[in-house]
Amino acid sequence: MSDRFLAGVSGYLPLLRMDRAAAARALKFSNLGGRGAGFRAVGGWDEDPVTLAVEAARPLATRDISKLVFASTSAPFFERAHAPLLVDALALDRSVRSFDVSGSRRCVVSALLDALLGSGDALVVAGEKRPAQAGNPLHLAFGDGGAATHVSDKGGARLLGHASHTADFVDLYASREHPHAYAYEERFVREASVAHIVAPTIKAALGNAGVPADKIVFAAVHEPVAGAWRDIGKKTGIGAPNLASDLAASAGDLGAAHVLYAAALAFDRAAVGDLVLVAGFGGGCDALVFEKTGAIAGTDVAAAHLSSGLASTDYLRFLSLTEALDLDWGVRAEFEQKAQATALERYGRDMMGFIGGRDSAGNVQFPKSNIPVRPDAAGPEKLEDVRLADESARIVSATADRLNYTPDPPFWFGLVQFDNGARVMMEFTDDSSGGFAVGAPVRMRFRIKSRNKRLGFRTYFWKAAPLERPAMGA
Repeated sequence: MSDRFLAGVSGYLPLLRMDRAAAARALKFSNLGGRGAGFRAVGGWDEDPVTLAVEAARPLATRDISKLVFASTSAPFFERAHAPLLVDALALDRSVRSFDVSGSRRCVVSALLDALLGSGDALVVAGEKRPAQAGNPLHLAFGDGGAATHVSDKGGARLLGHASHTADFVDLYASREHPHAYAYEERFVREASVAHIVAPTIKAALGNAGVPADKIVFAAVHEPVAGAWRDIGKKTGIGAPNLASDLAASAGDLGAAHVLYAAALAFDRAAVGDLVLVAGFGGGCDALVFEKTGAIAGTDVAAAHLSSGLASTDYLRFLSLTEALDLDWGVRAEFEQKAQATALERYGRDMMGFIGGRDSAGNVQFPKSNIPVRPDAAGPEKLEDVRLADESARIVSATADRLNYTPDPPFWFGLVQFDNGARVMMEFTDDSSGGFAVGAPVRMRFRIKSRNKRLGFRTYFWKAAPLERPAMGA
C-alpha cells in the first residue's frame, strides 16, 4: 500500500448545549424524555451543515489543497452544490476540484478512504444539522456539528489497512416525503448490524493491516445504536475505548461528521506509535486502521470545542432553534430578503471569503470599491485582496435590538475594528455572557446571513463572536 497520511483532523461544535436532563423533565408528562443523560449540541438559527463544516475546516485549509469533498445527510439544498460554497468561504483557489457526497452517515468515511487511495492533498469535510420531531428519541440523541480532515502524502497518521462492506441495511432513513429520520427497532438493528456488517468489516481491516485486535489503542467507530460498542468489541476482540461513544454522550450523534470528530479526539489522545481504528456505518461499513506517526493539525481544536460551550435548560428555546416549534414572530418577520444570482456572481467570492481590499496608501476597507474610501483618494485604484476572516478585531460599538426580527432575540450588531485598520458594521453571534462589551476581542464566524423560507434560499456571511467560549460546567 502506498504511504498516505492524515495531515490534520479537526472538528467544530456550536456554542449551545441542551441539557438532556432538563429536556426529560419538560417531557415528563409524556414519558418521552428517556433517561436524559449528557448534552446535545444545538446549532444557532444562523448555523447549518455548511457553516458548521466551514468552521471545522478552517484550521486545515491550506494552499496545497487540490480537492474538496463536502459530506452531509442534512445539507440545505437538493439542487445546488455545497462544496463550491466551502471553496469560497475558505478562500481556496477555484481550480480546486470539489463535489458533494451524501446518502448515509458513512459517506464521509467513504470519501476519506477514496482520498487516501488517491493522490494529492484533499480536504474531506462534513457538517450536520439533522431535523427530528419533538418527542422522538432522535431529537435528543442527534447533535449538530462539523468535522474535517486533510489527506496528504505526508502527515501524522499513516493508513495501514482498510476494508469495506456494502449492504442496503435500513436502520434509519429520511426521505423527501418523510424528512424527519425514522428509526427501526433497536434490538434488530444492534444484532443484525454488529454481527453481519460492522464486526466482520473491522476484522477484515485488521487482517489487511496485519494488526492484532488487542493492539488498537483508540477507536472512532460509529455505533449503529447506542451501546453497540460493547458487542462490537466482544466480536472483534478490541478492548480500546470508543471515542465516538463518548462524543455521542457529550454532544450527540453528529451524523456524517461524527466519526471524523471522534477520530480527532482519538488522535489528540494518542501517542506516537499508537494504532487507531476508524469506522463509519450506514449502507454498509468502511473500516480504516491508522498508526499515529507524528503531530496532526487540528485535533486540539476539536478537543477544545467539546470541552467548551454554554449549557442550557431552556427546552422551549431548544424546540425553536431546532425548528420543532414554529413560533409566530409577528409582522416584522414577514420581511423577505431575496438574494439575486447576479449579485452573488459579482460579489459572492468576496462576501463568502470575507475579502476586503488594501489601497496604495495601505488602508484596508470592506467592501472593496473602485475608488478607495480614504479622503485624499484621487480616483480609481485596484485594491489588493485582504482576507478579514482570520484577522484579529475588537468591538467599537454594540447595540441590542429587540424590535428587528431575529429567530433568537435580541439582534446584536455594531462596529468592529480590525487590527489591520479595517472597520466593518456587522452582526454579532454566540453571546455567552448576556451581552457584548465595547473593547472586547472577537473572532469571525461563518454564518447564515438571511433565510427566505418561502423560496427555500439562504445567503451566508461572517459575524463577530467572542474570542473565547466558556468551559462546560463553568
